[in-house]
Amino acid sequence: MISETDTGDDPADGWFPESVAAGYDAPGGANAPEVVTPAVDVLEDLADGPVLEFAAGTGRIAIPLAARGVPVSGLELSRAMADRIAGKPGGDAVEVTIGDMTKTRVPGEFSLVYLVYNTISNVTTQDGQVDVFRNAATHLRPGGLFLVEVGLPELRRLPPGQDIVPFAMAPGYVGFDQYDVVRQEFTSNHVTVSPEGEGRFRRIPFRYAWPAEMDLMARIAGMRLKYRWADWDRSELTAESTKHVSVWERAVPS
Repeated sequence: MISETDTGDDPADGWFPESVAAGYDAPGGANAPEVVTPAVDVLEDLADGPVLEFAAGTGRIAIPLAARGVPVSGLELSRAMADRIAGKPGGDAVEVTIGDMTKTRVPGEFSLVYLVYNTISNVTTQDGQVDVFRNAATHLRPGGLFLVEVGLPELRRLPPGQDIVPFAMAPGYVGFDQYDVVRQEFTSNHVTVSPEGEGRFRRIPFRYAWPAEMDLMARIAGMRLKYRWADWDRSELTAESTKHVSVWERAVPS
């Protein structure tokens, strides 16, 4: 039997409840040092004072950044995810507010707000994504920076007449994205089957936005593009890039 839900999860935690948080820090993948360290290097370089992470998760980026002496605050919707930060070495250096990144205000003024690992796409409406940009801008001091890391939609991989792009296949696991190009939406679908034959199906909705659309969102929020890279190594964005790391600057009053 394949189940689509997990009993015991708190609906207030959204798409990242206890059943997801429990395995979020598994070694490898996004948690591998070779993935985390380049991101922390860039964020440390951009920081010029306190910083704020939207969707701080379990502290994958916030904790190592704080360990370098950068004052880090976090904003996270899921209490199940955020509760794990305090229990990690160095986690007590990160003060986390539970709330929605489209509207929750964290006390303080920041030199940098950052939102990594595709999480802007978890906000599934254009209005909501604009609100994320606006909320970031309200936290920034004049001249402060807002950074977003997000994948580019893999529409070039769609054969004519199809809407599914597989992204992973391993023993006991299959993952695929299903696109709706009219509504600019897609879902990530995860099928996991244990050695005992018990399965789980998890389907997560996303909204994709092209870099140019995000530039317009930034302008609505009073920010302008400062940097755009294909990855944390600050390489040039090209037609073959699979993601972008973009940085916008809040305007300085004249």
